[in-house]
Amino acid sequence: MSTKILVINGPNLNMLGIRQPEIYGRASYQDLLDMISKEADRLGVEVSFFQSNHEGDLVDAIQQAYFDKIDGIIINPAAYTHTSVALLDAVKAVQIPTVEVHISDPDTREDFRHVSYIRAACTGTIRGHGLEGYLEALRLLASA
Repeated sequence: MSTKILVINGPNLNMLGIRQPEIYGRASYQDLLDMISKEADRLGVEVSFFQSNHEGDLVDAIQQAYFDKIDGIIINPAAYTHTSVALLDAVKAVQIPTVEVHISDPDTREDFRHVSYIRAACTGTIRGHGLEGYLEALRLLASA
């Protein structure tokens, strides 16, 4: 039975390659999914993906992960990092090892981005490593 990892992406991440390429790069969202899938195959883990621009849908995906017996979650909550107690509570509720990922380093950006509500429920945070941060998170959860 292989390890099952769910990758959750929040608002605007579906616009990778289009939105602020000077910060987030020129790779598309599909490029990101393909890169993660390739690494998951190499590691022998099962990976699934969820993206939404809606906070409640992200909460629903985290809760569904519990019922789907997901072993680990990689989450880039995007802007909800700095505003969503609901995502924090959802991750606390399901008690699934979760790694927070950010393509850029929020600590080097606007002051409001320095706060992460979800971080308190995560087993780790990877920020500022570009898309490679997702692969680091995948390796971390696969080795747990």
